Amino acid sequence: MSVNEARPADSWWSTAVVYQIYPRSFADSNADGIGDLQGIIERLDYLSQLGVDVLWLSPVYPSPHDDNGYDISDYQDIDPLFGTLADFDRLLEAVHERGMKLVMDLVVNHTSDEHSWFTASRDGGRQGNKRDWYIWRPAREGMEPGTPGAEPNNWGSFFSGPAWTYDPASGEYYLHLFSRKQPDLNWQNPQVRQAVYAMMRWWLDRGVDGFRMDVINLISKTPGLPDGIVHEGARLGDGSPHYICGPRIHKYLAEMHREVFEAHPRKLLTVGEMPGVTVEEARLFTDPARREVDMVFQFEHVGLDQGPGGKFDVRPLKLTDLKASLGRWQTGLGDTGWNSLYWNNHDQPRIVSRFGDDSPAYRDRSAKLLATVLHLHRGTPYVYQGEELAMANASFATIEDFRDIESLNHYREQTALGADPEAVLAGLRHRSRDNARTPMQWDITQNAGFTAGTPWIAVNPDHTQVNAKAQLVDPDSVFHYYRRLIALRHTEPALTHGGFHMLHPDHEQLYAFTRHDQASGTQLLVLANFGKTDLTVDLPDGWEDSETLIANIPATTPLTAPHTLQPWEARVHRRRA
Repeated sequence: MSVNEARPADSWWSTAVVYQIYPRSFADSNADGIGDLQGIIERLDYLSQLGVDVLWLSPVYPSPHDDNGYDISDYQDIDPLFGTLADFDRLLEAVHERGMKLVMDLVVNHTSDEHSWFTASRDGGRQGNKRDWYIWRPAREGMEPGTPGAEPNNWGSFFSGPAWTYDPASGEYYLHLFSRKQPDLNWQNPQVRQAVYAMMRWWLDRGVDGFRMDVINLISKTPGLPDGIVHEGARLGDGSPHYICGPRIHKYLAEMHREVFEAHPRKLLTVGEMPGVTVEEARLFTDPARREVDMVFQFEHVGLDQGPGGKFDVRPLKLTDLKASLGRWQTGLGDTGWNSLYWNNHDQPRIVSRFGDDSPAYRDRSAKLLATVLHLHRGTPYVYQGEELAMANASFATIEDFRDIESLNHYREQTALGADPEAVLAGLRHRSRDNARTPMQWDITQNAGFTAGTPWIAVNPDHTQVNAKAQLVDPDSVFHYYRRLIALRHTEPALTHGGFHMLHPDHEQLYAFTRHDQASGTQLLVLANFGKTDLTVDLPDGWEDSETLIANIPATTPLTAPHTLQPWEARVHRRRA
């Protein structure tokens, strides 16, 4: 499978690398056990040394923190847990001084149920002036409101249970695709859209450089909100066909671009997180001529190792499935669409434990291999905090060690249905979002240098072996390997603008592909051995004795045909036409 040359170079973010910060777990400056804005400021030189171009902050807005800040109660302020607006302004200034940009998390599919918009919608009754800002519906005809099965439709929530909560005061239900404390906004109401756009302009005027838009492709729902199919073994209906990329989604995003971004003098970044999006839809969303978003976050590749029971039903990854998925996105987006490249984020377990090998023997090497494969694809790479250190999944002994609402709800629901608690915990240990949320590992001290207080979630005990302080002084560390990869994105045109061709798509241990830039005549060959055994591979013609561009094992010998790769070895070679 191949893809031709990419879009022109005038899209600055096509050569950029984004670093995601989960503020709650990054750096705590005031010893309350929770990361904050001042803590980020104090660590900016570390990020500057890594070489990233853009910082993306997970939400720092006021919130009850039912979903760790993704339930926002005020869009135009900073939660006191993280600091003040003045702290934010200082952070923004410090980021810009270092030549980096800052992107905010935009969460506008839903708000907190403590947002003033929702309290006005609920407390004003059925005729309240903001009633239609959210999605309210009466009980099913002929059923008693508030009783099981009386919900307006059969949709299930992403966080377990029905997607509807009954409000006795008004006698109606409100829709929440996530927690009951995250009611969905009604984007059909133009007043809602205008209020959101005004808020976005307020942040841009403050100096923010763009937005990562949380589950933005869920904002348009099918009129009538019909029931979903109840799949085998499920209790509730699958409503996703009625809210994933709904009928007005392109209209809404085009309107947002026109009213918020189009006339702005600065070059901004807009990233649409889009669960369930297809390649064909993503090509439309990111086509520059359509003026919707710059790139998408899609989830196909991070769902390949789950079984029919969902994300906590763990299955071994087949490398051929991963290549087919990533290769299809490389090819399918063509020369107009654009993708975000990521392994980790605040919702995904640590990749070195998931697709790599976190044993002492191969942890660093497999982490470097995964980074090589990802960063050599076409798209904009994202690094999640600690990924550049090969941070791994945590050791959660009991359910009391977890903090994530999705994990806790899943445990309660499954054990109530009779599932073996240990089996449920096993799935959580592999896939819980809390794996991504353990504190950043800065040094070997008791709390990994994250806090002088008691951390809100336990530090991974392996921080005594894996931490930033040790890696900064080790030129062969995972950190410095990431630094070299990021520098390549800035200097090697074939990485950004080159075509893509997958090699050996049916091989279950070898991940290999080429990149080619016609303008410079540069070709790159990527070879990666996803396994613990040596692997002998045939090379495409003409690659013997080619230049080694980067490798996770010192390349003491040139490429030969055939060539043997060591366990978890990755090599990138370059030649010119």
